Amino acid sequence: MLTPYQADNLSMTPGIRHGFFTRQGGTSGGLYKTLNCGSGSKDDRVAVSDNRARVAEHLGSHHGDVQTIYQVHSADVVIADQPVSREALPKADALVTRAKGLAIGVLTADCCPVLFADPQAKVVGAAHAGWKGALGGVLEATIAAMESLGAERARISAAIGPTISQASYEVGAEFRDAFLADDAGHAKFFARGASAGKFQFDLPAFVNHKLLKSSLTRVEACAPCTYRNESLFYSYRRTTHRSEPDYGRQISAIVVA
Repeated sequence: MLTPYQADNLSMTPGIRHGFFTRQGGTSGGLYKTLNCGSGSKDDRVAVSDNRARVAEHLGSHHGDVQTIYQVHSADVVIADQPVSREALPKADALVTRAKGLAIGVLTADCCPVLFADPQAKVVGAAHAGWKGALGGVLEATIAAMESLGAERARISAAIGPTISQASYEVGAEFRDAFLADDAGHAKFFARGASAGKFQFDLPAFVNHKLLKSSLTRVEACAPCTYRNESLFYSYRRTTHRSEPDYGRQISAIVVA
């Protein structure tokens, strides 16, 4: 059974269905158990396809899959109007649509998923905001792409999904310097780490800041830590710390019903 996290601001939006799905309720085994939706993993292709079909069905999609993209930590956005095969996925880190019944989504395993909706224009969006994309403008680009389809930012609701928490996200001085070079005020998103030259970065707070700075007024955080909740979420950083050979990806998706 699929039991995704849902944000109140999107749940109350008429004609829109969404979910920040966990790793529970699928058919994958081993390292990937059970709802691995990452086509880029080394998991069994049939299991991944079945998992994604379950998500699409849960959302009431008219198609047997969730439309995603080939994520590259960029600020690029794709406007989706029909399904695209996995072999032809465009390289981008967000997608928007006004196509009814076309579920769109992003895959994460510590990075921050953000879902957007303008209920009046019936335009939705999904963004993969790792630190590079968030700093580089993927959130602002997603909002602009939604506006190109008729959305108005005063009506857009945005929800931040499960991501790595500040306590689990240790970074080096060079990482912090990149943010301070962009804006000295970004220092507030870093806390001192346990050792010299290390810092703890607050990715969900930074994403929230970027959304509010973009003049969105309906922003909600639904962001339990992916690193610390192993039974619920995949985590790239947890996998790295354990020297495991691969990891799964959870999916966050939205659809105009």
